Amino acid sequence: MKTAVPCYYHLDVEVSPERVGQVRRILAAHLRLWDLETLVEPVCGGAELLLKAIDEHARNKNTSIELWWNGQHLITAVAENDSELRPDLDLRACLERIAAMSDGWGCCATDTGSKVIWFSQRARAGERVPLVPTAPEPNLREVLQVPREMPVAVLAATTADGGC
Repeated sequence: MKTAVPCYYHLDVEVSPERVGQVRRILAAHLRLWDLETLVEPVCGGAELLLKAIDEHARNKNTSIELWWNGQHLITAVAENDSELRPDLDLRACLERIAAMSDGWGCCATDTGSKVIWFSQRARAGERVPLVPTAPEPNLREVLQVPREMPVAVLAATTADGGC
C-alpha cells in the first residue's frame, strides 16, 4: 500500500467575484497534484461557497485559504478578517450546506476578531479517478476467425486461388 506524504498549501487572496473562479482552479490543481481527484468537487465547492458568502457579506475581503492533507483527511480552512461578520447570521445558509457535504466542520475565532471556518473530507491515499473515460470493449455475439488461427494449408489454398 502506498503511504501518503503529508501536504500543506496556503493562499492569501482578496475576494472578488472573478477571483472565486481562479481560486477554485488553483485548489483543484493542488488536489490533482496530491492524487486527490475525488475530492476536487466537494472541496472546491465548499471553498467557493465560503468565498462567495464572504464577498457578499464582509467589508474586509482579505482571506486566507489553507489545505492540510494527512493521508486520511483533507482539511480546508478559510480565514476571513472582518470582525463584523457573524457566521451564525450572515453565513448561516452557507454553513448549513458545508455541514451537509463534509465529514466534519467548525468555526473558531482568532485573537484579532477574525474567524476561521474549516471543513474536512475523508479519502484514501493514492485514490485516482481517470480523467479520460476508457474505451468501450466490443460486444460481438460470434467470434470471427483470425487468419493466423487458420491452418497453413487453408491459407495456402486461399492465396493460390487468387484470394488476398
